[in-house]
Amino acid sequence: MPDSHSAFLDLLHAQRVWDTDLPSFDPAAAPDDPLTLFHTWFAEAVAAGQQEPHTMSLATVDEEGRPDVRTLMLHDADERGWHFASHATSAKGHQLAARPYAALGFYWPAQGRQVRVRGPVTAAGPAESLADLHARSTGALASALVGRQSEVLRTRDELVRASESAWERASLTPDAEVRSWTRYVVEPREAEFFQGDARRQHVRLRYRADGGGNGRGDGGSWVRELLWP
Repeated sequence: MPDSHSAFLDLLHAQRVWDTDLPSFDPAAAPDDPLTLFHTWFAEAVAAGQQEPHTMSLATVDEEGRPDVRTLMLHDADERGWHFASHATSAKGHQLAARPYAALGFYWPAQGRQVRVRGPVTAAGPAESLADLHARSTGALASALVGRQSEVLRTRDELVRASESAWERASLTPDAEVRSWTRYVVEPREAEFFQGDARRQHVRLRYRADGGGNGRGDGGSWVRELLWP
């Protein structure tokens, strides 16, 4: 065991961060709102060849206040907030129903960038959630039709049988409904943009909602703050 751990540490310490030329980021020239900057950074991540730039970490808390996190896909980012979808009957669905607040994290190592978003979560209505489901691939629909997300799986064969049946149904009935499928929107209260620097003089720009609204044009505004790295 000690030799195995030593080998792990050697491998761990041999890894390098941002072995590439990093872009510059002038926070003074950043737009007034985080959504505009997010759209720009997302497009630049794609242009830089970042794999799966639309994947993000979603953090929630359970009924005892213990944090939980997982990786999923971004479905949209607009004036309402950052969108994702899942089964309302899943672990994250139950957690959001009990405590509708979440944090998102994007990591784009191709450019040494991170984006963090925090805020309350609202569930979209059935029509929007159904439209979200049908905008996805046949495989995604089949996965949704299987359902039972986060439940204990007795055997792998049980999953294979359910998945094959769901694939067939998704192919034959592309407009099939999944009542538990829900689109969620994280309404930003804070959004932080992190630009890595080779000399560790990282730039951290935080947008914080201020005023009577939520910073999205309904009476509030955004306060921009630099943070120590």
